[in-house]
Amino acid sequence: MLTRNCLSLLLWVLFDGGLLTPLHPQLQQTLEAQPRENVVTMPGRRSPTQRVKRGWVWNQFFVLEEYMGSEPQYVGKLHSDLDKGAGTVKYTLSGDGAGTVFTIDETTGDIHAIRSLDREEKPFYTLRAQAVDIDTRKPLEPESEFIIKVQDINDNEPKFLDGPYVASVPEMSPVGAYVLQVKATDADDPTYGNSARVVYSILQGQPYFSIDPKTGVIRTALPNMDREVKEQYQVLIQAKDMGGQLGGLAGTTTVNITLTDVNDNPPRFPKSIFHLKVPESSLVGSAIGRIRAVDPDFGKNAEIEYNIVPGDGGNLFDITTDENTQEGVIKLKKPLDFETKKAYTFKVEASNVHLDHRFHSVGPFKDTATVKINVLDVDEPPVFSKPMYTMEVYEDTPVGTIIGAVTAQDLDVGSSSVRYFIDRKSDSESYFTIDGSEGTIATNELLDRESTAQYNFSIIASKVSNPLLTSKVNVIINVLDVNEFPPEISVPYETSVCENAKPGQVIQTVSAADKDLSPAGQRFSFRLSPEVSTKPNFTVQDYRNNTAGIETRRSGYSRRQQDLYFLPVVIEDSSYPVQSSTNTMTIHVCRCDSDGIILSCNVEAIFLPVGLSTGALIAILLCIVILLVIVVLYVALRRQKKKDTLMTSKEDIRDNVIHYDDEGGGEEDTQAFDIGALRNPKVIEDNKIRRDIKPDTLCFPRQRPPVEDNTDIRDFINQRLQENDADPTAPPYDSLATYAYEGNGSVAESLSSIDSLTTEADQDYDYLSDWGPRFKVLAEMFGEEENYNTDKVT
Repeated sequence: MLTRNCLSLLLWVLFDGGLLTPLHPQLQQTLEAQPRENVVTMPGRRSPTQRVKRGWVWNQFFVLEEYMGSEPQYVGKLHSDLDKGAGTVKYTLSGDGAGTVFTIDETTGDIHAIRSLDREEKPFYTLRAQAVDIDTRKPLEPESEFIIKVQDINDNEPKFLDGPYVASVPEMSPVGAYVLQVKATDADDPTYGNSARVVYSILQGQPYFSIDPKTGVIRTALPNMDREVKEQYQVLIQAKDMGGQLGGLAGTTTVNITLTDVNDNPPRFPKSIFHLKVPESSLVGSAIGRIRAVDPDFGKNAEIEYNIVPGDGGNLFDITTDENTQEGVIKLKKPLDFETKKAYTFKVEASNVHLDHRFHSVGPFKDTATVKINVLDVDEPPVFSKPMYTMEVYEDTPVGTIIGAVTAQDLDVGSSSVRYFIDRKSDSESYFTIDGSEGTIATNELLDRESTAQYNFSIIASKVSNPLLTSKVNVIINVLDVNEFPPEISVPYETSVCENAKPGQVIQTVSAADKDLSPAGQRFSFRLSPEVSTKPNFTVQDYRNNTAGIETRRSGYSRRQQDLYFLPVVIEDSSYPVQSSTNTMTIHVCRCDSDGIILSCNVEAIFLPVGLSTGALIAILLCIVILLVIVVLYVALRRQKKKDTLMTSKEDIRDNVIHYDDEGGGEEDTQAFDIGALRNPKVIEDNKIRRDIKPDTLCFPRQRPPVEDNTDIRDFINQRLQENDADPTAPPYDSLATYAYEGNGSVAESLSSIDSLTTEADQDYDYLSDWGPRFKVLAEMFGEEENYNTDKVT
């Protein structure tokens, strides 16, 4: 260090004398890179053309870092040409560290560093120098700037900023497999010397790993390193500066390397035979034992799959893998029976789930072991010979009849007798009984299939030696049907026939129903009852498919002659014993249109138009009866008193007859029309309002032409008909006003027997059929009575 300082001082002296002879190549380069200050010509001292001699000699000053001497470290010297040594020039220093790090002798210009410097903390300082007159304090030279560099020494060792390191590499990797790259950092100046040139080496971890001296890349150095032998490695890495030469500083770090697992080991059973003991009472699906194959691999490479090799026990047992322990769990697929078989032997194969193709050449990654299972005897309950019993019995079977039996046995080595009894929870009504020793089942009540067709109850069997050991079985008893009910016609029981029906026409198709449980293929037959088979109006056609058709035997049926027919039909079944029944069908004669559509089937429809209710028909019939009684009484009185003729009498019996023909007035309306209006047509002009209905208001007056005295009464009636049709206050019926008066000029003359000159027997009523549909019913009534005679009214 002192030598270098002396050289710097000598160089300064040489530059001060005008000579430039660098003693150090690097120092020479530094000096050449810096600008030099020329001597500034003072006013009045030099001619402009005179060559200026350099006064200030500026270099890059250097100071060693980490100086530990007792005296301040000499850095350099400032000097001016104007300084003649008389002490008239004062030197000043300013800038980085002036006064705190660097000091200057104001008289001589010598610069010293007064404390130790660290290049890694601050590599250079920039200062400014000034030469002033000591008396006038005026600058003798312009202020100049110079640099003091801190000269680096190797005082920092390499450091691993990211250490310690953790790395992994698969086991069985080849030599040279990449593991990790480490990096060390040196704080020294990398541009000066070898202080920052680092070289890597392994201090601990050989011969397993190697490191590149320049790059710090760690690689494997041995082939086939096995994780199962050693999994963790700790490698100590050193980084040394100065290119690794002697005297360089060094730093270390640790690299923890783990070998990761690969599937390079097959599973192996620790023993070739496994012995298991299983009670025969073990439940199906329960685990009865565990076996395990060992695989030194780790994680998914150690996952094992177990399989039972086909053979003995393959259908009775199953094996699965416990994912947590990688054990093979043996489970029961079917019940065990010590009395049937006491031991089972089978083989189990263990294999890896995830294979690595790189190690197929090593061999098969599976192993096989033998499992022997010994069945242990357990005291068991009795066993029924069937899982369920089904029996049949006919209904109405006598009480006490045996219908079947159940059987249970104790299959243990020391067999015990068995007792039977019925579980009364399932047969609370005690329809059946069982023999406790034999197991025979008998009826305890009369059975009715129509009430209960099937019985389902349980029978319990227990060991005499240990009554707590019981077993249960279901018994189903089907009650068989006995043909005790005759078949019957299913709905409908009533049908209808049109008056204009043709022979052979099917008016109804019937079927049969039987309360008995008909066996498959049972047939029903249909026929007429013998009492109506001689001259029947209808016949039964058996279609032989359990249905039959009701057909007509003649054409035309009259409701007036007979509106109801009762047809007895005999139905037989085909079961044993044969049961039959006679079913009477009711056939109504109805009025139909030409298409066969029924219009009316009621009896009262013969006499009145369709649409009147039954109550109205009854009321009308009562009125007719009353009127007939009145007529008879009136005729009797006329005969006794011999009054005037009917047309001039005030008590003209036709008043009541007119009320009998009234269709719209009601049963109590006896004043529907004034017959006097027909006798004297002129009265119409005086009384224009109808008597049967009192209108609220008259909408408009009606003008009628006067009726001549000799006008025929038919013209008057037609006129009245037109007036009533146009009258808005007229009621919806006009039979009384229009047709009540028969008149002297009527073609039919009087329809009443009063004043008749001949008896009714002499009358010919065929002309009524020519009067239109209104007189059709009346023509039918008088046309059928051939010998009806009435007394002539005189």
